[in-house]
Parts: sequence; C-alpha cells; structure tokens
Amino acid sequence: MVKSGKNLDIFTTSIESVLMSSLLGEYQCKVDAKGRFMMPSGLKRQLDPAAKDQFVINRGFEGCLVLYPMNEWEIETKKFEKLNLFVTKNRKFYRQFHNGATQLGLDGTGRVLLPKPLMGGVGITKEIVLFAYANRIEVWDKAKYEQVMNDDLDDFAQLAEDVMGEIDNTEE
Repeated sequence: MVKSGKNLDIFTTSIESVLMSSLLGEYQCKVDAKGRFMMPSGLKRQLDPAAKDQFVINRGFEGCLVLYPMNEWEIETKKFEKLNLFVTKNRKFYRQFHNGATQLGLDGTGRVLLPKPLMGGVGITKEIVLFAYANRIEVWDKAKYEQVMNDDLDDFAQLAEDVMGEIDNTEE
C-alpha cells in the first residue's frame, strides 16, 4: 500500500523529471500568410507520443514565444499548485506566465498555426527560428534571434562562469 505525503511527492517529482523531454536543435522555418509553419520532422521525432501532437504556446522571455508539448505543459504548470495565491507576487507571476497561453495542435499536414496576437507581440513575420532545449521550443523571429544570439556572444564566457562556475562537478 502506498501512502501519500512528502515522500510520494518527492518520488513523483523525480519520476517526472526523468520523463521530461530533452528537446534539442535549432530549426529555421517559414511562416505563411495565415501564420502557419511546418513542424520540422527532426523536431517531431523528438516529441513524446504522450503529447499527442498537442501544444501550448505562451509568451516567453527576451521577446520570443515558448511552445510546450502538452505533456510538458502539464508538468510545468503542476508546479503552480505549490504557489500561495494569497501572495501578490505569486498571483502576478501566475497571470504573466499564463497571459496569452493558447492550446494548439498540428493540422493534417503537420503545420502549427500561431495566434496572431502572440506573433505581433514578438514581431514574428515570415521567417522564424525554433530553438529547442530541455522541455520547450522557443519560437523567435529570425532577425531578432540572430541579434540576441550575436549580442550575447561577447558575454558568453562570463555568463558560463557565473552560471556554471559554482557547480561541483565531482561525483559522489
């Protein structure tokens, strides 16, 4: 018999993190007049069948959109259950994170239709870059992506030191 409680929560969280997708790659795509793009086959092959070709897209950071496979969105938003919504900053974050979140699916030909308000908000026009990492796919206007990546290139060594310099790489 399995009891619920903290130990079960830790076990469940560990299982979820193992099952999370590890998406990888950078893909350039064209957006048609209706706001659709073809999901690259290399990226489709990486998607967990549990997502069932369903996604949620929302606003990301630094001027991109974030596309989550549905199963990953469910794992990500489960973390929100731990937030105390009586705390003002928690409510603000919850609202901002979900602002514009829209459920999407692949159509019969493997295309994704981007919502016009989200596209306009981040300046997506005809060419996009899909940047896949961890459990998400960032959707960038190509020119903006190139600008952000080039601007950040000079600071990458310092960023690596700041972020990774404190990690203990010795095995226990």
